[in-house]
Amino acid sequence: MKFIYIKRQSVTKELYRTRTELKNSKVTSITKYFLGIPIKELHTYTQTYYGRKNNAIEKMLFI
Repeated sequence: MKFIYIKRQSVTKELYRTRTELKNSKVTSITKYFLGIPIKELHTYTQTYYGRKNNAIEKMLFI
């Protein structure tokens, strides 16, 4: 049995931003444990996508 170990967990959460409204995003957190008790959260990463929205007018070809 390990006394100290690191565990990574991924959870899907709903995040509200004023610019993009309500979005589902994947939140990954890395936590340090001692005998099964969480001691310290080492890192939290929120995976969001801020790409351009597709616009049909921009895709039209003018010849």
